Amino acid sequence: MISTQPNAEWSDHARAPDGASIGAPRAGALLALLGRHQLGALVSTIVDFSTMIALVQLAHARPSIATVVGAAAGAVTNFTLGRYWIFDRRDTLGGRAPGQALRYALVSGASLALNAAGVWLLAERATLPYVIARTFVAVFVSLAWNFPMHRRFVFQAR
Repeated sequence: MISTQPNAEWSDHARAPDGASIGAPRAGALLALLGRHQLGALVSTIVDFSTMIALVQLAHARPSIATVVGAAAGAVTNFTLGRYWIFDRRDTLGGRAPGQALRYALVSGASLALNAAGVWLLAERATLPYVIARTFVAVFVSLAWNFPMHRRFVFQAR
């Protein structure tokens, strides 16, 4: 079972007594962090896809537009999970949340564009079913863009 309590095991770097990062990332800790990130991505994706499918099926929105709205709903969910559970970078001294939110917005804007472009290309041009197209695109963008950027830029230990 995955613990929800932050501890050194979840750190992707060894820590000195003052909390400074030392040494290279431990492979086990990095895999655990990736697992937490992917679980958070799954929850966020459920929010994202539910919104997208509802808009397409009930409101008859275009899949690319519904993708943008769904991705925005998923982004709010993912930021909250990333801050408080995945990376555990809570605001303890004040002032960190706005910086994280700004960095997250920048990364999410690029992620949104990558997802929308991928769905447009695969669903609207290559005529794959939009849910299948979105699934392929979402997994690729999560692993190739979101995880590295969240880990190294948005929620990095400062």
